[in-house]
Amino acid sequence: MIPVQSATTENRAPVDGRALRDVCGHFATGVTVITSGGGQDAAGTTVNSFTSVSLDPPLVLICLHQNSRLLPVVQESGGFVVNFLTQQQQSIAWAFAGRQSARFEDVPHHRSEAGLPVLSEALAFLDCRLIAEYDGGDHTILLGEVVELDAPGAEEDPLIFFQGNMRELDREPADLPAH
Repeated sequence: MIPVQSATTENRAPVDGRALRDVCGHFATGVTVITSGGGQDAAGTTVNSFTSVSLDPPLVLICLHQNSRLLPVVQESGGFVVNFLTQQQQSIAWAFAGRQSARFEDVPHHRSEAGLPVLSEALAFLDCRLIAEYDGGDHTILLGEVVELDAPGAEEDPLIFFQGNMRELDREPADLPAH
């Protein structure tokens, strides 16, 4: 890894965490619920720090807070599922966002081929095998290889997160400039 010089090593004041959160809130993201575990150990949490990393091999990453109730579940199971939510699933996003996770018996779900919980009404899902973990300050960066995927709700509109709020996508495309 290449060492990164921080603002504090340049005699600057460190960036305030709240200010960073506010500025990053101007970047619209999709809303996902990350699920993992089996049986009574199944758990999930709402996450917007997700990204595709590579198509070959198929890799994605998520970030979980060091104190996340889901982190040890993912580590124990060796995998996680990224569930992309629809506009109609805002209540599910909030249910999984709280300190007490939503109970799976209250949420329509099924199991992936690897046995991990998949939200049945999600826009799409990626079942991932955990292949690496990296320290990310107060978060752990989890790299997963996609081993199963589907988009059963592809005709639905996605749920997005922008400036601290869940929002709906405006489906009207922007006019592209003429070339």
